[in-house]
Amino acid sequence: MAEAQLFVSQDEFTCPVCLDTLTDPVTIPCGHSFCLKCLTDYWDQSQECSCPQCRHTFTTRPELNRNTLLSEVVKKLKKTTISSPPSKNYVCPGDVECDFCIGKKFRAVKSCLTCMASYCQTHLQPHYEVAALKHHKLTDPDRNLKEKLCEKHQKSLEMFCKTDETCICLMCAVTEHNGHKMVELETEREAKQ
Repeated sequence: MAEAQLFVSQDEFTCPVCLDTLTDPVTIPCGHSFCLKCLTDYWDQSQECSCPQCRHTFTTRPELNRNTLLSEVVKKLKKTTISSPPSKNYVCPGDVECDFCIGKKFRAVKSCLTCMASYCQTHLQPHYEVAALKHHKLTDPDRNLKEKLCEKHQKSLEMFCKTDETCICLMCAVTEHNGHKMVELETEREAKQ
């Protein structure tokens, strides 16, 4: 009998927590797979049992059983992959790193001005899938997110006070800049460009 050929890369069998090839893979009821140790550690440190990838919450902690089929596929993949080139997604000097990667850091693809954090493609996924995160303001990766926060109120700088020629948060607009001429920060940026 001829053996079927399947073309896959090692990246497709990466744990979303450690971002390394799956070790002792387990699959939870939402369908996502993780290293047994990574998921156990994640749940031990968390207040609730939820999927680290899609944030689905479980009322009781699911029993974790090794996914034997996935384990065999990963084992065969490791045998056939003698040496894999470094992933183009790992952070390099000058890149913004993902704030949520544990171990090897991946390069951030977006920064969230609501969460004030940067995310790699894997950790950004909940911002596209979870209703509570979909309204967050995403921008290109930015290593200076703290500069976009009001020092006094720790809120996002969203307004520009034309009177004082300074960037302000909405709290500043109400408390300290009442009656001043203000515009949205984006509007002022476009005007100055």
